[in-house]
Amino acid sequence: MVLGDDIRWAELPVNCSIGLVREIIRDRFPGLNGVLIKYKDPEGDLITVLTTDELRLAEKSSDPQGSFRLYLTEVSQDKEPLYEGLTLTGQRLPNSEPVQSSVSENVSSEKPEGVEEWIVQFTRLFKNHVGLDTNPYLDLHEIGMELYSEAMEDDVLNENAQNLFNIAGEKFKETSALAFFNWGNVHMNKARKLVSVAEDEVRDSVEKKVKVAYEWAIKEYIKAGKRYEESIKIKPDFYEGHLALGQQQFEQAKLTWHYTVRTKADLETPSIQILELYNKAEDNMEKGMQIWEELEERRLNGLSLYDKHKVELINAGLEGIIKDGSSDEAAEEAVNIRSQIYVLWGTLLYERSVTEFKLGLFSWEECLEVSIEKFELAGASQTDMTVIIKNHCSNGTALEGLNFKIDEIVQAWNEMFDTKRRATVVPLFRLEPLFKRRVSKLHSLMENF
Repeated sequence: MVLGDDIRWAELPVNCSIGLVREIIRDRFPGLNGVLIKYKDPEGDLITVLTTDELRLAEKSSDPQGSFRLYLTEVSQDKEPLYEGLTLTGQRLPNSEPVQSSVSENVSSEKPEGVEEWIVQFTRLFKNHVGLDTNPYLDLHEIGMELYSEAMEDDVLNENAQNLFNIAGEKFKETSALAFFNWGNVHMNKARKLVSVAEDEVRDSVEKKVKVAYEWAIKEYIKAGKRYEESIKIKPDFYEGHLALGQQQFEQAKLTWHYTVRTKADLETPSIQILELYNKAEDNMEKGMQIWEELEERRLNGLSLYDKHKVELINAGLEGIIKDGSSDEAAEEAVNIRSQIYVLWGTLLYERSVTEFKLGLFSWEECLEVSIEKFELAGASQTDMTVIIKNHCSNGTALEGLNFKIDEIVQAWNEMFDTKRRATVVPLFRLEPLFKRRVSKLHSLMENF
């Protein structure tokens, strides 16, 4: 997607609609009010795309790797055309093709026996828009059931049966923790509910929409936090739950700060709550990273629970149900996970330093220094570090208001990680939805209106 000198990449589901493309553009360029979408025909002329059929023509300009360019021009909301499948407010029409009906190449269109239809549709939604492969979750349950059934067989020795019961229990526990984790992810995405505001809308109307959207988002953040806490209660070493809870607390703190500044409310009480959320978020990030590193060290030393279970499965003659990847893929995945955890952690600390600076707290500088350390551990370049520091609100040359550049830089890093994974065919991991999260549209609304 080409907007002037700003070029951003996105992956489209097979046979997606033009309405979905407009939603993806809105997600990639959250500051856009309205947009014209065009492509270049074989003669080099720019052709406007308004319908899904016209999008199919644009796809014919793809290169051998399947990539093609859409050229974007920003316009005011009242000048934006009505794209097929969307209403004047940008919402999907009730009878238009739903997002989940666009089946990705790697998602079967057939419903597995015994699986309800909503699960299939939700799986497609995650596969197409979050990049999350849900098959491993189903595998965990399948493995647990196989182990439980094997242990119940009369010909299994008592000692082996007890081992299998223990492994099955761990698998079911992990499946339950994953269920609460994904349940929390649902609420986190609901918190990003789109709020449409016309360019000429009166201030009172905008403020009402902001208030309603803020209250909605906070309720969803609280619900997400409860789900993540449940996942940790079930499985205390579930590092994904700790990291997700830290991210939820961070986003809630950031949104509360923005709303407090916008409404010009008394900062004393909200600031205490905001800093408490930041404290909890940092604790969870640190705990999640610590648990992950311990598990990774065990794996590298051959002492992980998974390896122990694998040996027990082989001894029990059940090696056929072991699902394993190559050591190179595991190592590459570990590098990506470590880097992106540090990105999450660094972003949290950076935003906290901004809040502390605005509140006149002297701790902001130390917080900024630690955030830079986290970004460096993530593998960020010196150029990126220079841009981040320059755009901090403590710098006299930084932009006024709430327009921090850190979000755009983090988005670019995440896209870099995505590209790297695709190039090395590294499998997706559970934290993918967390790493792919973008700033809520409500932030842009509060900044630009």
